[in-house]
Amino acid sequence: MYASAYNYGQPSFTNLRGKRPGRMKTRRSFRAAPSRREFLRLAAAAGVSPFAFNLPFGNLPGASSLFEEVPATGSGITWQHDNAMSPERYLPETVGAGCAFLDYDNDGWMDIYLVNSGPCDFYKPGPGIRNALYKNNRDGTFTDVTEKAGVAGNTFGMGVAVGDYDNDGLPDIFVTSYGRCILYHNNGDGTFIDVTDKAGVAAPGWTTSAVWFDYDNDGRLDLFVCSFVDFGVGKHVFCGDNKLGKHYYCIPRMFKPTSSLLFHNNGDGTFREVSAGTDIGKAMGKGLGVVASDVNDDGLMDLFVANDTVQNFLFINRGKGRWEETALASEVGFSANGQPRSGMGVDAADFDGDGRQDLFVANVDQEMFSLYHNDGNGFFSDVAHANEVARATRMLSGWGLKFFDYDNDGLVDLLLANGHPDDMVENYSSQVKYKEPLLLFHNAGGKLSDISAEAGGPFTRSFPARGLAVGDFNNDGRIDAIISNNGAAPLLLRNESGRGNHWLGLKLQGVNCNRDAVGARITWSAGGVKRSRLKNNGGSYLSSHDPREVLGLGTNARVDWVEIQWPQPSGRTERFTDLSVDKYVTMVEGKGRAEAL
Repeated sequence: MYASAYNYGQPSFTNLRGKRPGRMKTRRSFRAAPSRREFLRLAAAAGVSPFAFNLPFGNLPGASSLFEEVPATGSGITWQHDNAMSPERYLPETVGAGCAFLDYDNDGWMDIYLVNSGPCDFYKPGPGIRNALYKNNRDGTFTDVTEKAGVAGNTFGMGVAVGDYDNDGLPDIFVTSYGRCILYHNNGDGTFIDVTDKAGVAAPGWTTSAVWFDYDNDGRLDLFVCSFVDFGVGKHVFCGDNKLGKHYYCIPRMFKPTSSLLFHNNGDGTFREVSAGTDIGKAMGKGLGVVASDVNDDGLMDLFVANDTVQNFLFINRGKGRWEETALASEVGFSANGQPRSGMGVDAADFDGDGRQDLFVANVDQEMFSLYHNDGNGFFSDVAHANEVARATRMLSGWGLKFFDYDNDGLVDLLLANGHPDDMVENYSSQVKYKEPLLLFHNAGGKLSDISAEAGGPFTRSFPARGLAVGDFNNDGRIDAIISNNGAAPLLLRNESGRGNHWLGLKLQGVNCNRDAVGARITWSAGGVKRSRLKNNGGSYLSSHDPREVLGLGTNARVDWVEIQWPQPSGRTERFTDLSVDKYVTMVEGKGRAEAL
């Protein structure tokens, strides 16, 4: 988070090897002058459809933005994040917070959960500082139902992970914190109950991102929780004053690392912490982001963890409770020159369609973000330069991020949310800003291209972004996004792209496997083109996503077939045909047919 060229709060400007870099160009100079917007204007004037040129917009002629901001006056979301910023600059102030899309009442519409700070050893807030649950009114607006639902938090919240841990068909909410975590069990009547102590998942300390996944294939979701640094008021490190005579946020390198936690689901509403003695328990890190994915295609879900100022971790699931940490050997632990970086947000997806899960990690400015191509046999190659990622992120600090197919052409694209952790950085640098722009990368046949300059709307502004979640809140098949901003209001983005493309939305429901079907392999064919996707879980930063899968069909008005390989202990494979498109359906393991949502 802070291991960039800056010793934050200090006027010095040295890189990680102690050398003073040469004069850098501004970020704007790294990107070619935008021309597609003018091209589209001319094409429309000539009566030529932009679809004829297979441009990444996928929009109707004259569309000004791929994503439109939905203001609070339109959405009804008036909640704002309070970062508790103090003159002492306690580190938890700048890290939060997360957000989630979830259908808490099972009405088929995505609701929104937002995490806030709260009481802790250095902050005693007044009334009104709480988490928020917003119910989707199905008309583009939301209603605050936090108090009725009983999910206000009352901790110094960090992140959120949503999952149906007891397989009752209702999404439950796990909130990480600086302090005590909270597990809210969904009662099914619009309310939740705090079952943290009964479940045994309080995990005191400083936890950040978390993910639900079934690591032992017993049909129940287990829980992995990232632990950050060993911190407390009594352990607060004074790093001195900057040239403004003010305290600044210490680099996390100043604090001791901790080990993350793995909780096994006992199937009776309780969990057992099982990381002790494994590589997970032995690996001392500063975890901020995690994604669960099967990187070696052995049917067991693995974990990729982004760490701040120490190496990242790749925990390979060897089965029977055994884990092997392979980040160094797999070449995803350090930078190309062997330096640890400031890993924050992560995700996994097969971005080039070769059947293997690739990895992404966002870092701080001067370090560049990494796109790790899965080469097979346990090895990865950083292809960020070849995909315009390195150039676009050189001066940015990344947090929330997600691979998803924003234009429904069948290829996964990438959205990045950025913001510098030091609110005073602009006093020391003319190139790095506190609020930073969003980035959007379009996938053109397995190669990512930065189209942020042409995306319009919110991509012309800057934000103190942290968490990012994706989900289709208006059920139009185009995946939307919400971004949690540190110390500010969230940003709700409505997807306006891909109007010329078709789609099919899937809600997978496991019976013998875990109810959320995490780990399922989805394969589909449209127009004779076969594509495949693994249902990963987690990813981004402190956030949780719409559990449904939207399959992009491009311009094909029908889908040939869809095949689901359900995760173990089922292992069943089912093929579905005669499916209507541009709608959501439910696929229940073992039924062999799809039902309209």
